Amino acid sequence: MNRLPLVLALVVISAGIGVPGVEPIAGAPLTLAQSEQFFPDTIGSRWRFRGSVVEGPLEKIAIKSFVNVSTVVRTDTIKGVTVKVFHDSNPGNHGPSDSFYRRDAAGIIYYGSEPGTTLEKQLIPYQIIRFPIVIPSTFEQFDKSILDFGSDLDGDEQNEKADVAATVTIQTQEPITVPAGTYQDGVRIEARMTMRIRLSASQRIVVGTDTMTAWFVRGIGLVKYVERQEMPPLRTEHGLVAEITEELEEYEIKKETASFLGSEPPAQRVLTHDAGRHELSQIFRPSRLRPHP
Repeated sequence: MNRLPLVLALVVISAGIGVPGVEPIAGAPLTLAQSEQFFPDTIGSRWRFRGSVVEGPLEKIAIKSFVNVSTVVRTDTIKGVTVKVFHDSNPGNHGPSDSFYRRDAAGIIYYGSEPGTTLEKQLIPYQIIRFPIVIPSTFEQFDKSILDFGSDLDGDEQNEKADVAATVTIQTQEPITVPAGTYQDGVRIEARMTMRIRLSASQRIVVGTDTMTAWFVRGIGLVKYVERQEMPPLRTEHGLVAEITEELEEYEIKKETASFLGSEPPAQRVLTHDAGRHELSQIFRPSRLRPHP
């Protein structure tokens, strides 16, 4: 999936048919017809994002700018499952990576990335979006305990253990403006991951959070995301905070020649984890609610 972005027309489902331009009944959930159109994944499609990173101890902040180009490069097979491969040139200013996604009638499932992390490999595969999109709605992506965190945070030469939980909330439709243009009906999605990390030397528990808010547009995909990562003090008195933003500058969506996996039955849903690319600082980089596909 690539980072999550979108432009939508307002639609309501009536007898299974989307009716454009109809306001939902106040307080009633809104179901979006053809939800997959918010996540185009035809091979050769390309998105260019302008990004910034604000990071550092809470008392001292550094600002960096970067560019990330995301491209659907090919299909691949992982354990017998056909996936789309998204190549990002510099997501979150962390250097190049490939991410693997499967889109079908049930939604989008994330199958990991290269290079991946020890923690991410214990979480995948997991669902990042359910179809059809219902506004508002929330689902649990995962809730797993006693995982190998993959890093030694307290200097005792032992990797820490972590309990990790994540949820995705489809919040609303609203106008969104980015360098590529203004879109009236972007879908705003929030993914929140919480990590309870047990420091092996002291058995103290510290809690880190990673919250990503992303906007998607029908026919385009991810147009913007803001990701905030917070980590409490470990071996110093200062905690760490990072806020990463990417906004769409330009895009090219290749024409769909055949619906990807359109005739296949839905894959088994993975309801115990989600993320597009959740990253808590550079200390741990599981997966992010990557605004793609």
